[in-house]
Amino acid sequence: MRLSFQTLDQVPAAVARPAYDLAGLGCGIVHLGLGAFHRAHQAVYSDAAIAAAGGAWGIVGVSMRKPDVAAALSPQDGLYTVEVLDAEPSYRVVGAVRQALTLPLEPDRVLTALAAPATRIVTLTVTEKGYCLDGAGALDLSHPDIVHDLTSPGSPRSAVGVLAAGLARRVAEGAAPLTVISCDNVADNGARLAAAVEAFAARAHPLLAPRLSAAAAFPQTMVDSIVPATDAASRARIERVLGLTDEGSVQREAFGQWVIEDRFAGPRPAWEQVGVELVGDVVPYRRLKLHVLNASHSALAYLGLLRGRTFVRDAIADPELAGFLDGLIAEEVAPALPELAVGDYWSGVRRRFANPAVDHRLDQIAQDGAQKLAQRIFPLMIANQRAGLPVTRMGRVVRAWIDWSATQGPPPRDLDDPTLFPAEIRSNPALRAAILGAAA
Repeated sequence: MRLSFQTLDQVPAAVARPAYDLAGLGCGIVHLGLGAFHRAHQAVYSDAAIAAAGGAWGIVGVSMRKPDVAAALSPQDGLYTVEVLDAEPSYRVVGAVRQALTLPLEPDRVLTALAAPATRIVTLTVTEKGYCLDGAGALDLSHPDIVHDLTSPGSPRSAVGVLAAGLARRVAEGAAPLTVISCDNVADNGARLAAAVEAFAARAHPLLAPRLSAAAAFPQTMVDSIVPATDAASRARIERVLGLTDEGSVQREAFGQWVIEDRFAGPRPAWEQVGVELVGDVVPYRRLKLHVLNASHSALAYLGLLRGRTFVRDAIADPELAGFLDGLIAEEVAPALPELAVGDYWSGVRRRFANPAVDHRLDQIAQDGAQKLAQRIFPLMIANQRAGLPVTRMGRVVRAWIDWSATQGPPPRDLDDPTLFPAEIRSNPALRAAILGAAA
């Protein structure tokens, strides 16, 4: 039997369940990118906020490409289990996702959900590449999805195209403004998303562009929790605990953090009551996450894969790799971020990486390296070189990415490729030497 409204009362008492009226929950949030991270992170916070303070804050989740998640959740009435991996694992059934849609199959339903008067929040987890930005962080008008959306704005493929179409419809119908919350590892994520939507709207929705600032707020954010890809072992554990099959389950570490700039266009869930940090300035939080946790994750992935490691916990247990990361943080990252408590933060991250209960695959982290390094490594590398600070270890990380990529297909060895490397690296002999002269 499968997890659903009908079987929810069979879930053992040790498993936390939604503490609110599921059948009567209205939807006030649309989420773009209904993957594992959202279900393990933002949806959990929203689930807890609904239980704590009420409100019609159910989620309409949208898969941007494939129907797999909707096919898993719809037969379960949107219910799924989160397995929290710690010394003693814990389990909770989340009920906040009330609808699961697939953009290519249901574009009208997605745009209708965005335009609905009840919708007041839109969140996104579409990964760095989902923003269709160029090397300078602006909207890439030559991106195939953007080209498509500019010619067919009523059936968009990209997150930017979807947002612009939904906001244009809201403006035309006189709906209240939205708060649009990017939850991806993109520098200045709120501002860059707003600029991309504005650039798109100027070409496809000219009535929206001059009204965008009144139609939506785009606060900056930072999110953090390690969410390994769901595997058969996790599904089997959950089935044993629930006594039910759950095709939509996710697993995550116990640590979680969500920091949002306190700049909303209207009402929101009571997230602050359940651990979300609403702050005036997100930048310090994001810089720590991006250049310590995310950068060291990428370093561990590429160097670890080249040494035959499979999981993060295996790689951090390798004395040579752990020593390399300690040196990277102490010698190249901490001097570049002198105003931040890098050492203390790294100590916590190191412990999280070593969690024996978390099977976080290095090859999962290694995907989309060009987009990730553009956010995590390249900006700090360029800034360090300008300031006369060392870049040797960061150069070795980039070289490890190049060498690992060579095992997957044609290697990105051409440092003159503007789609892979920013101009400051392509034109700087010292940075080129730090990369090409490194031995991964």
